Amino acid sequence: MTDLFDKLLKNRGPLGMHSKESYGYFMFPKLEGEISNRMVFRGKEKLVWSLNNYLGLANHPEVRATDANAAGEFGFALPMGARMMSGNSDHHEKLEKDLASFEGKDASILLNYGYQGMVSAIDCLVDRHDVIVYDSESHACIIDGVRLHMGKRFVYPHNDIENLEKQLTRATKIANETGGAILVITEGVFGMSGDQGKLREIVELKKKFSFRLFVDDAHGFGTMGKTGAGTGEEQGVQDGIDIYFGTFAKSMAMIGGFIASDDQVVDYLRHNMRSQIFAKSLPMALVVGAQKRLDLLKSKPELKDNLWKIVNALQSGLKNAGFEIGKTQSPVTPVYLNGSIPEATNLIIDLRENYDIFCSMVVYPVVPKGIIILRLIPTAVHTLEDVNYTIDAFSKIYGKLKSGLYQSDRIIPVAN
Repeated sequence: MTDLFDKLLKNRGPLGMHSKESYGYFMFPKLEGEISNRMVFRGKEKLVWSLNNYLGLANHPEVRATDANAAGEFGFALPMGARMMSGNSDHHEKLEKDLASFEGKDASILLNYGYQGMVSAIDCLVDRHDVIVYDSESHACIIDGVRLHMGKRFVYPHNDIENLEKQLTRATKIANETGGAILVITEGVFGMSGDQGKLREIVELKKKFSFRLFVDDAHGFGTMGKTGAGTGEEQGVQDGIDIYFGTFAKSMAMIGGFIASDDQVVDYLRHNMRSQIFAKSLPMALVVGAQKRLDLLKSKPELKDNLWKIVNALQSGLKNAGFEIGKTQSPVTPVYLNGSIPEATNLIIDLRENYDIFCSMVVYPVVPKGIIILRLIPTAVHTLEDVNYTIDAFSKIYGKLKSGLYQSDRIIPVAN
């Protein structure tokens, strides 16, 4: 037997093992000042490509005014209690109705947090007789939800429709034996690679198999489709999505989320989803703020147009400069490089300290050893000048990486 704390200290995890040297710089950095394309990091202004503020709503003047007025009128305590007991309001119900209408669904239910909501929704929707089939690159919130499932679950390689069909054949056999159902879970836009889930092909499989489709469209809501209704709209299969999940944390630049589906499904979730039954209602100030953001998302298409102007310029510019950005079909822009973790560390320090660019770095164990991903999140508040400067800077650091410059000890010390 061992003491629990001793065990935790001996194995701090793949990220925790680097906590001392990484805290405040590579992990848990502090970006200060107004949320925008340029913010302050460690006392110096940086061009930032790491904020989930796709439409630039975080500091939109109408949003800021609404948030301030709502906080002044309601505070952050009202409504006090869970929705079912004492935490409901006309504002909550109106936002749910408007979100459902925007997504072309009968009804929707608000979620306090996207991550928590997804985990809880999966737990609520299936029982031990049911079978889950999910994409291998699903977000951690989906993986955690699937882990709670007491029945069978099958994973198919990312966007591999042929293998999905094989898994559905296995799932159908089990469901026939148990009397259960099949739930397929995927994403509209995959947040790391930026490619879209093959929703059209998955919906087509409904002609051959009996299943319901649950789509996490966190990065698609507000950015994809003619109206911004998401990846289902983009691919013309919104009606084929049985359960649509969206978060406020990306395009709406705030806290919360929602699930939209049929009336009876939403009613079932409302009365059985533990994370909503046993948690305090989303504060009124946030609900009013979300309503304003949704209204702007619907009434100001120029916000999405501005985003895509930057996305197209950034992605085409990177490709023309010889960079590999994978199969992205969304604003998510990964830049793939080859190098070790020490090289990645030096590269990021150089990028931040000498070029004043702040972007996220992804290395092993999130991606295979030898791969470095610089993940850029363009927004409507970035400029074409930002794009051109970044591509030029990336070309310079890429040359240093290929020349082996980043293989030496840290080229720039990181002060505590």
